[in-house]
Amino acid sequence: MSTDLQMEKKKMHPHQFYLWGGLGSIVMMFAGLTSAYIVKKSQASWLEFELPNVFIISTVVILLSSFTVQMAVKKQKEQNINQYKGFLSVTAILGVLFIILQIQGFKMLEANSIALTGARSNSAASFLFVITGLHLLHVLGGIIALIWINFKAFSTKNNENNDLPVKLVSNYWHFVDILWVYIFVFLYWVG
Repeated sequence: MSTDLQMEKKKMHPHQFYLWGGLGSIVMMFAGLTSAYIVKKSQASWLEFELPNVFIISTVVILLSSFTVQMAVKKQKEQNINQYKGFLSVTAILGVLFIILQIQGFKMLEANSIALTGARSNSAASFLFVITGLHLLHVLGGIIALIWINFKAFSTKNNENNDLPVKLVSNYWHFVDILWVYIFVFLYWVG
């Protein structure tokens, strides 16, 4: 292998660079939110409450989706397009299930008279809603990206083996998975 080709393979694609920059910004945002949560928790009006168990189930779902997106990457490398499409679809479905479970958790809190927003809300519940709600928006962005590359995989008529889109989406998906685990652990042990 020539030195030029080896150097070319070591270079980071610009889209990958932009993704890492964006992920760094997201990390800073959630670090700021969780820091503010800790500071605000020291106030006397802070409401202590337990998270519904559905948040545990949603954590299992998002961890499973990280496995399925990695399987999609593997199947794309093996050029097993049917399984690649299948794993992308399952990942998107698990992402939607994660969102549904999170919303169900919010409804359970509301049913237990813990208002997440509005005049009846407490800053503890509002922080929970903002932090998890922002995470849900990032998951939704990942679902849209999964649907887009899956659509492209279903509509492609050539055998082009461009693995960059699935690598980017996989990296992003693993990130939102790790981010949720951080949020989940933070809310259970600090919250």
